Amino acid sequence: MSQPVFEITKAATFDAAHYLAEGPAHRPYTNLHGHSFKVEATVRGQPQEPVGWVADLADLDEALKAVAGELDHGLLNEKPGLERPTLEHLCLYFAERLRPRFPGLSRVVVSRPTIGESCAMQVSA
Repeated sequence: MSQPVFEITKAATFDAAHYLAEGPAHRPYTNLHGHSFKVEATVRGQPQEPVGWVADLADLDEALKAVAGELDHGLLNEKPGLERPTLEHLCLYFAERLRPRFPGLSRVVVSRPTIGESCAMQVSA
């Protein structure tokens, strides 16, 4: 039997403001506004010795919260790489910062739970 593959996931939250300068004029997106965001990062792989886990969940939690902390209570448009702060660009932002430390990163989901919106990104190997 082949070695099983597992996925572990951690989540963090942050609050931030943004606007979409290129958004449709008839939508409120072009106005400065804020959201409460949730981000989830999933690492996929086989259990690693000596502990027998895919990755240390505490390390993933710490790294994810550090990136979320960079954005918390700020204006997303002012962050390099988030000049157009769509959910898609937020997924990329988190993936680019987490991937060096977690090569098994397989999925990033950014959501705005209070309004029922989310974006999921599959991270390629």
